[in-house]
Amino acid sequence: MKPKKITMMVCLVSSVLIQGMSFADTAKEKNHPRRDQVNDRIENQDKRISKEVKEGEITKQQAKELRKKDKHIRQEERSMARQDGGHLNKGEQRNLNQQLNQNSKEIGR
Repeated sequence: MKPKKITMMVCLVSSVLIQGMSFADTAKEKNHPRRDQVNDRIENQDKRISKEVKEGEITKQQAKELRKKDKHIRQEERSMARQDGGHLNKGEQRNLNQQLNQNSKEIGR
């Protein structure tokens, strides 16, 4: 086979694999919307923490403590989901969001 054809085939296969991974993420999000909502908030807070450190609003030590709290919330989310076939119920989601709200207030001080 010519090098040009091989390169095109590799690109095609890579494209199909990437689209398949994106579809898997989307399917997971549709099947677990409460988990997705909580995890999206954790990701957003991590970005906010990074931004605050970069802007000098919080120290690296404060960022480390905030991330530690978010990590604990994520571990709790996973533990809750394990107990219910990969899902969160409304009460569990509410509890996690309350914890995230508390941590969010500390980020924005």
